Amino acid sequence: MSVGPRTNWRERGACRFEDPELFFPVGEGGLSLLQIEQARAVCRRCPVLHECRAWALRNREYDGVWGGMTAQERRAATVRGLGGRGR
Repeated sequence: MSVGPRTNWRERGACRFEDPELFFPVGEGGLSLLQIEQARAVCRRCPVLHECRAWALRNREYDGVWGGMTAQERRAATVRGLGGRGR
């Protein structure tokens, strides 16, 4: 059984080489803002950014930075009706 490129997107993420804690800042101010920006920098160079973001929106993942979006941004996108579109 072959695994297609869409099923193993996590294995191709730029984040796989980073400390997972980077993507789960505690709080929304001060040092957390720097941590969020560092996580987004990893996301910006990620080949599976859109797959990651779409997964997080579709699965209502409300913790951490996924696909370059914070939990607050994903909640807002879901309210606006963008959940699952991956944009």
